[in-house]
Amino acid sequence: MESKALLLVALSVWLQSLIVSREGLATADRISGGRDFTDIESKFALRTPEDTVEDTCHLIPGVTESVANCHFNHSSKTFVVIHGWTVTGMYESWVPKLVAALYKREPDSNVIVVDWLSRAQQHYPISAGYTKLVGQDVATFIDWMADEFNYPPNNVHLLGYSLGAHAAGIAGSLTKKKVNRITGLDPAGPNFEYAEAPSRLSPDDADFVDVLHTFTRGSPGRSIGIQKPVGHVDIYPNGGTFQPGCNIGEAIRVIAERGLGDVDQLVKCSHERSIHLFIDSLLNEENPSKAYRCNSKEAFEKGLCLSCRKNRCNDLGYEINKVRAKRSSKMYLKTRAQMPYKVFHYQVKMRFSGTESDTHTNQAFEISLYGTVAESENIPFTLPEVSTNKTYSFLIYTEVDIGELLMLKLKWVSDSYFSWSNWWSSPGFAIEKIRVKAGETQKKVIFCSREKKSHLQKGKSSVVFVKCHDKSLNRKSG
Repeated sequence: MESKALLLVALSVWLQSLIVSREGLATADRISGGRDFTDIESKFALRTPEDTVEDTCHLIPGVTESVANCHFNHSSKTFVVIHGWTVTGMYESWVPKLVAALYKREPDSNVIVVDWLSRAQQHYPISAGYTKLVGQDVATFIDWMADEFNYPPNNVHLLGYSLGAHAAGIAGSLTKKKVNRITGLDPAGPNFEYAEAPSRLSPDDADFVDVLHTFTRGSPGRSIGIQKPVGHVDIYPNGGTFQPGCNIGEAIRVIAERGLGDVDQLVKCSHERSIHLFIDSLLNEENPSKAYRCNSKEAFEKGLCLSCRKNRCNDLGYEINKVRAKRSSKMYLKTRAQMPYKVFHYQVKMRFSGTESDTHTNQAFEISLYGTVAESENIPFTLPEVSTNKTYSFLIYTEVDIGELLMLKLKWVSDSYFSWSNWWSSPGFAIEKIRVKAGETQKKVIFCSREKKSHLQKGKSSVVFVKCHDKSLNRKSG
């Protein structure tokens, strides 16, 4: 009996040691060069051009054969996509769209999607705190690729959306060598607006950091997207607060057409627009949207910032010119409501003259531009004030390329179809010339009245201006 008992004990010890040794072998696979990778929770899926939707193959830090198994291309650049906070615990619909666009633009590249879904679906403050751990995971992965395979971090471009932008920033700050680029796609605002640089995305996190701000509506710290500049170049499409096509009326129309399945998209419409603007830059490389450096969105709305001298303008998205100034460049542009988002910006400058002093506030006008390729008619704009013998500058934009400008029409819109104020007399101003500068071509054109001066009257017909042929005027415009 004793010998049987001893045999059973020995057998038990042997089985236990076998289990432990197998666990040790499994763990050893995740320990490389004395480094322990077992605490990495984030997963790194290398998606393919053939399957942009599913995570079918994972690169596992510490497991060298996983890199070969996934057919990682060591001679090409790598994009690392980091998602943001999620309510559902699943990838959002933009992820495969971005992956597909990256592969279409760079077919030989590696597009890795970082899966931190389990941490990203907690209460927002908890998920926001997890960005530090996700950033550490990504940094460890990049360093491992560099140490194990000599893969240069200079070939790595991180793209982070919302909370993912800050995870990308933290990753960039922790790698042994700087990554080439981080693109922040509307980095999250709450918990980060007043955070110190090491806890959020900042210009020090990569050789170049570019940021798109698309949903900064609300007070600082409460807006969905971060308001302050956090990159080398920070671009604020449509002022950054709100995006065209994302209003309530549009929401109702989309629900009527597509049903309630897209409601979550409408809630995130402006926030997620940052991603689609970047996708647009990948797919429409011949026609990049141009952004302009400006001190404020108010100055931009006056058309005062359409200069391309000394890096004052730049392309939005993938082909951005990597300008690294000591201070962040805040840049602005207008966009369409749908892809392709590119528009054509114009500064219009004119002087209202008259013999009697007259002032009107919040006045609506329409301008029509006619060019060698197309025309854009009845573009509405409002001037906060119009006064006698004052010059006004404002921004307008067209959704089509009208070519070289030839003629324009200007109309002063009445307050309503039937207005008592215009019944007895209609206010008016004389306009001699209108100056127009095209942002995209940087060309300046001066338009003159067909008479010496045109009389613009409120609620009356449009007045026409044609390109001036006076040599002295053309010299000035050049």
